[in-house]
Amino acid sequence: MNRLVLGILLGIAFGVIDVLMVLNHPDRTTAMLLQAFSSRFAIGVLGANISLPMHPALGGALVGLLISLPDAFIAKSYVGIIGTGLIFGALAGWAAKAWAA
Repeated sequence: MNRLVLGILLGIAFGVIDVLMVLNHPDRTTAMLLQAFSSRFAIGVLGANISLPMHPALGGALVGLLISLPDAFIAKSYVGIIGTGLIFGALAGWAAKAWAA
């Protein structure tokens, strides 16, 4: 499968998963939902398409960390946001290594 197509599919999946997690937040707003989807979409696309001199899962995790840091600082929710960013990034890198051409 093409890396870009795989990244887009992973980004949509990660975005939907994160939006579903944000729906449980008592003070959720439309801006929170859009932010959650867009940052996780970026992690999926970039994590699957990054080319660094390290294992793709580590490169994806690095992308997930860097994209998640601003959101974590703003929301003051470090473990949840950075944790899912690392996991989704590593999954995107691993999936690209396993399935992308």
